[in-house]
Amino acid sequence: MYPLFKREDFDGFFALFQNNLANFVLIALTLTSMGFPNQIIYGRIIPGAAVAVLFGNLYYAYMAKKLALKENRVDVTALSYGISTPVMFIYLFGVLNPALKQTGDPETAWKIGLAACFLGGVIEILGSVIGRWVRKHVPRAAMLGALAGVAFAFIGGELLFKTYEMPIIGMVVLAIILIGLVAKKTMPFKMPASLFAIVIGTVLAYLFGNAEVSQIQAGFANAGIYVPLLSFGFIEGLILLYKEMLTLFAILLPISIYNFIETMNNVEAMAAAGDNYDVKEAQIADGLGTVIGTLFGGVFPTTVYIASVGSKWMNAGRGYSILNGIVFLLASTFGVIAALAKIIPVPVIAPILVFVGISMVSQAFTSVKSAHYPAVVIAMFPYFANYIMTRFNGAAGEVVANLSTGIVPLGQGAMFTGLIWGAVLVFIIDNQFEKAAISTIVAALLSTVGFMHAPNLTLLYNYQYTVGYLVMTALFIAFHLGNKTPKKLGV
Repeated sequence: MYPLFKREDFDGFFALFQNNLANFVLIALTLTSMGFPNQIIYGRIIPGAAVAVLFGNLYYAYMAKKLALKENRVDVTALSYGISTPVMFIYLFGVLNPALKQTGDPETAWKIGLAACFLGGVIEILGSVIGRWVRKHVPRAAMLGALAGVAFAFIGGELLFKTYEMPIIGMVVLAIILIGLVAKKTMPFKMPASLFAIVIGTVLAYLFGNAEVSQIQAGFANAGIYVPLLSFGFIEGLILLYKEMLTLFAILLPISIYNFIETMNNVEAMAAAGDNYDVKEAQIADGLGTVIGTLFGGVFPTTVYIASVGSKWMNAGRGYSILNGIVFLLASTFGVIAALAKIIPVPVIAPILVFVGISMVSQAFTSVKSAHYPAVVIAMFPYFANYIMTRFNGAAGEVVANLSTGIVPLGQGAMFTGLIWGAVLVFIIDNQFEKAAISTIVAALLSTVGFMHAPNLTLLYNYQYTVGYLVMTALFIAFHLGNKTPKKLGV
């Protein structure tokens, strides 16, 4: 019988909860620095996200039960659910920040964010129509490689930097995570490794003076009752989008499609790990969760989370998903997230996400044929450029340009570029040059309309990329024709 809860669910819960918590700590700090007030951050945005997280986690627990019954297994792990980190940063700096600067009013900017998030959910639901087809025809190495690029740059890499901001604390916590979650050794008192790491790390942070007691006082000052409230502000936001922020559509469409592809990639990663979920159902669930979140104030699209494989590695079931949804809603409602955002230093949380990055990159290689390893690697590279672009180009554009003028265009539409190059290399390796040609035709079209190598949707932003892909197409067609074996004539 498929259990509702098991011991490993607690490890999965703490890892997933901290993944979401880490994102919302960053959200809270960033929105505060932009000028959004606490009443919008903790009273509307985080409660709205908590409602979305509750819906998604409960639904994915239900999907896990269906899969377990269908395949008569008890080792099924529910899909993780949360905020996509790259999408989160796009919405922070590409939607909310410009909306606030243009309107000068945090509430108006929040409503624009609601509208953007609502549209993102609708696009994901509509995208589910082609989800199964894409999953069938795009090589696994390309999908997992592109996902590994996100995990390496934005999850494992960036959070390893955060780990080293407090060396004693971060390194000790990372060691505990590696012992407990990679080597799977038992923690003292049989505590879940994630919980043990957080407790030890937080205590050490205050003992060594890396955190001040005043942070605890500030944390409790943020506590309070933040009940999720139904809101139809997205309707006003849609009007504002159309009248004042029409240019945001150029950002919303590609990032929404990115989110749709990320769901597909994460479902594929779980299939590689042993749990084969219906990608169409997952995409509809993600879209519905995002839409429901906007009805309660959320402004960030939700997705099948990159931590799913990490939870699978922990042998979690469905209980961790249920627990995460309920606890996250309670934590949001009673201001626990607002308090923890002040009390727990980010370097204590960061090593858990480093583990997620490790598991995702490892999964990409262990789930494909060894001959396809190079395709995984090349699919990862665009996200290295995307990381440099999103983190440094705004404040140090000249430095980035001096390093290479190719960084920004390679980083623009990184998910598409990674998928294309990963697929092309798989087809080359497998001697399927006609499929490689089709892939580069798709790349030429995406480049022509601005999904790749352009800051927004625009026709022929830089024609050289379109031409480059078309020349590659001709090259692959030539190899395809040259590799055809002539048929022997009959006598």
